[in-house]
Amino acid sequence: MEGLLPLIINLAGGAVGGNAAGAILKNLSLGTAGNSIVGIIGGAIASQFLPGLLGGAGSMDIAGIITQIVSGGVGGSAGLVLVGILKNMLGR
Repeated sequence: MEGLLPLIINLAGGAVGGNAAGAILKNLSLGTAGNSIVGIIGGAIASQFLPGLLGGAGSMDIAGIITQIVSGGVGGSAGLVLVGILKNMLGR
């Protein structure tokens, strides 16, 4: 469970980050479900490398938890931006 909790936090952060990016960047939004799914995937990808870069990888103290949330949110936002841009490019 100790190894699974950081991933769950990252996935939740990714979903929030994807939806936040979709709310801010309406032209890239994929709808609530699409934003959440892309955000979760982006959060999962970001969980593999961002916590190590930010420090606090694997630790479950408050700094580690914040690092997991931030990395998931950043990954979810980045994932949504990338997929939204691709969707817009292919839709033209």
